[in-house]
Amino acid sequence: MFTCVTYGLEVIPLNVSDLRSLDFIINQIFTMLFKTHVMDAIKVCQDYIGFHLHSVMIEKRSTSNENCYY
Repeated sequence: MFTCVTYGLEVIPLNVSDLRSLDFIINQIFTMLFKTHVMDAIKVCQDYIGFHLHSVMIEKRSTSNENCYY
């Protein structure tokens, strides 16, 4: 579900504020899922299930794409 929403975002120039907004939405979903507002607990849950925030995924994808063109 999350990859469908963010498909192609690595080609759009996003600033830090845009990435934080995307991460905030996902963190809110995890907050409702696990019924906690403790960000450390939410991050542990995300790590445990192997979920990465949009800012991390987009940075990895854009970095790997830049390396392909050299």
